[in-house]
Amino acid sequence: MNGYTTPDLNHSALISIDVQNDFVLDDAPARIPGTLEAVPAMRRVIQSFRDSDLPVIHVIRLYLPDGSNVDLCRRAAVERGARIAIPESDGAELVASLKPNSDTRLNAQLLLSGGVQEIGRNEFVFFKPRWGAFYQTGLENFLRGRGINTLVFLGCNYPNCPRTSIYEASERDFKAMLVTDAISQLYPKGEEEMKNIGVTLCSSENLGQLLPASICKK
Repeated sequence: MNGYTTPDLNHSALISIDVQNDFVLDDAPARIPGTLEAVPAMRRVIQSFRDSDLPVIHVIRLYLPDGSNVDLCRRAAVERGARIAIPESDGAELVASLKPNSDTRLNAQLLLSGGVQEIGRNEFVFFKPRWGAFYQTGLENFLRGRGINTLVFLGCNYPNCPRTSIYEASERDFKAMLVTDAISQLYPKGEEEMKNIGVTLCSSENLGQLLPASICKK
């Protein structure tokens, strides 16, 4: 870590990737092992950012039932009838314990059209059409407009969407952190990859201690 990659948590945002029922719950059609177990750590981090009045951004997937907007590797399965993160379904919803209000539901029409849904104070949802949070989304402009230079990542299935999103953030010269107990399917080589591109690794508990006292409400 050096001066260029050292996180600046005063100007940070939390990026939550794909923490939706269909990828998390025990009976989910596309369950990613280890994600449900990571939810308590995710909740700690999200609450720390809320308490600090720093932006929380949930980036999600929505798959149309006809498969037309689905990644090629999953498109055939959806065309055959697999129901994964279908708009307006319970499976597409954020895990309830991570929502600012458990009654809040995603506005699929708004999100699919490229809009940003505000679900709480300084808390937002973006739809991403592929693995990366920056691919064909307005996320970069949204962050730049708020003076954000550091991104903290957590979520579902490190090898796919989180990993891609972190590389995209690095390409755009954002400083990055990865919360190692608040992400599923992280492996030692992945941790090494992240360190090699200047990503700071930390636990959910350590992150709370790293948040500057001037913004962190204990």
